[in-house]
Amino acid sequence: MAKKTVASLQTSSKRLTKAIKMVKSPKTGAYTFVDSVMSPELVGAWLDKK
Repeated sequence: MAKKTVASLQTSSKRLTKAIKMVKSPKTGAYTFVDSVMSPELVGAWLDKK
């Protein structure tokens, strides 16, 4: 993973985080961005998994 970005989002009563990571394609070698909006407690586990 070459780069990761985490931004905090706040809605009515829930605190959410949008995490973005770069994933390298094993077939072509090109990088793509994958993003997800989740609870801040889940960000570390999401960034660690492939």
